[in-house]
Amino acid sequence: MAKDKQENEELLEETVTAEEEVIQPTETAEAPPEENPWEEKYNAEHDAHLRIAAEYDNFRKRTAKEKEASYGNGKSDAVAKMLPVYDNLERAMNQPTEDAAYKKGVEMTMQELVKIFTGLGVEIFGQPGDSFDPNLHNAVMHTEDEALGENTVSQVFQKGFKIGDKVVRFAMVQVAN
Repeated sequence: MAKDKQENEELLEETVTAEEEVIQPTETAEAPPEENPWEEKYNAEHDAHLRIAAEYDNFRKRTAKEKEASYGNGKSDAVAKMLPVYDNLERAMNQPTEDAAYKKGVEMTMQELVKIFTGLGVEIFGQPGDSFDPNLHNAVMHTEDEALGENTVSQVFQKGFKIGDKVVRFAMVQVAN
């Protein structure tokens, strides 16, 4: 029995050694993994689907941004078309007249127009004494005046209008010093 046991152990060692030899060559040799054509097609379709989803998301965001911008642009265009009316009313208010009813009517019309502009979010700027800002003012004249500081608006020829950060019309001014 001891002899049989010894023979079995030797056989077992030979089998284990043979199995190790079989395993070792497959581990060292790098065989390229088999590519499944269905998996390739799936990956290509999946990538195409993700790209289309991303393009649609970008399209949706872009159209929302354009929609917001078109409302702002339309509002600023409408305000720009009403500015000559504002200028004419301002000139009419500055003209001397003896007809109190006429003057009151022009003032009421001007107040209503300013109220409409305020409701639309329009800010009116350009007052004498303001500091000159080239982003808001259009300097058409220059004067030397010791009473006024450096880069100070001394006279306003046309008021400026802006909606938010967008300037609808620059203020036409005279700058001192």
